[in-house]
Parts: sequence; structure tokens; C-alpha cells
Amino acid sequence: MPLQNRVDPFGEIHAVAARGQFTGNRGVIHDPETKTLLKRRWTTKAWLICECDFRGRKREVMGRNAPSGNAGWTELFFLDEVTALAAGHRPCFYCRRERAAQFSDCFAAGNGFLGPKVTEIDAVLHGQRVSSGSIPRQLTPEEAAELPDGTMVFHDRVAYALRGGRALRWSFEGYADAGTLERLGTPRLLTPLATVAALRHGYQPAWGAMSG
Repeated sequence: MPLQNRVDPFGEIHAVAARGQFTGNRGVIHDPETKTLLKRRWTTKAWLICECDFRGRKREVMGRNAPSGNAGWTELFFLDEVTALAAGHRPCFYCRRERAAQFSDCFAAGNGFLGPKVTEIDAVLHGQRVSSGSIPRQLTPEEAAELPDGTMVFHDRVAYALRGGRALRWSFEGYADAGTLERLGTPRLLTPLATVAALRHGYQPAWGAMSG
């Protein structure tokens, strides 16, 4: 039985068998005895994207991983970085320092910050995450056409990643080409606006595979 720790682009957490390229966390949100999620879906505004393999370290997924013997942070998993960014996460400065610095620089350039602190980035993102209450913005066809690659939108609760003028339908297994963006009509924006600005200013996220 899969654990409930796979994150979709809306930021919701599911129990599915599909694996992912990245892990990450939002603090401690699980019970290590039952390996099930608590009612809360975050305990911190720092939502991270982490490497699955880092310095050979091993963790018991959703177990007791803190030095004290307590839960430690709850491991979440993402198809790819595009998915994690759409859900409102950002690269971790501990295990992905170079990528985190790149994201911070692009975030600053796109959002008018001068060397933002991670707490400032987290505060902005937390106000724009769909799963923390932000209302997704309806896009005009013109606005949608100007979005950078790596942005995610949705239509009828189906998420699509934009790449090279194409809309790629998202699933936990990967992407499927759904045709041109125009076929979606007037989708809603899923990736936080501040992250879209970082993508527009040069941040290039890691992509998952095509599934069909």
C-alpha cells in the first residue's frame, strides 16, 4: 500500500505507486507510528525541493528520522521540479545550494528584490500557493501565450505544463502532449506568480519524462 506522500501540481498529497525525481518537505505533518498524514498539510512556510540522494544518507520514509527519535520532517515526493514549483515549493539551500542560489537570483530579478532572504521568498510564495488558499488567476489567451516554459496551468482540474508552445498534460507517471496552448481556451494559473517571474528571468527547472 503506497504511503500518502506524492504531491500533485495543486499541492495536494496522494497515495500512489509512482515515484518521483525529487523529495522535499513542509515540516512535520505525519504520525511516525502509523505512517499517515496528520490533518495539517504544513508546519512551516518553507516548502522545499530536495535531492532524493544526498551524501549517502538513508531515511525511513515517514518514520522517526529526527536525532531525538521523533518524526523529523515528512518526506514528500514530486514527479519533477516543474511539479514542485507549481505546488509552491522552492529549491533547498542545504542539499541543492547551487540550484537554490540560481532560483533566488531569478526570483529577485523577476520580483524586484535585492538579494532576498529565504524567509522573504517563503512569505511571498506562501501567499500565492493554491493549497494554502490563493485563488488561481484566470488567464486571457494573450496572457497564457506569454507564459515561460515550466509554468503550469489547469483547465477542468487537469494540470498542464507549458513547453515550447505546447501544453503537456500532467500525471504522476509523466507528461503527454495535449496540443497547442490555444486548445485549453482560458486556463487558470497554477504556478505562483512570483515563481513564474523567476522562470521568465532564466530559472530552468528539471523536467520529468513524457509518458505517452
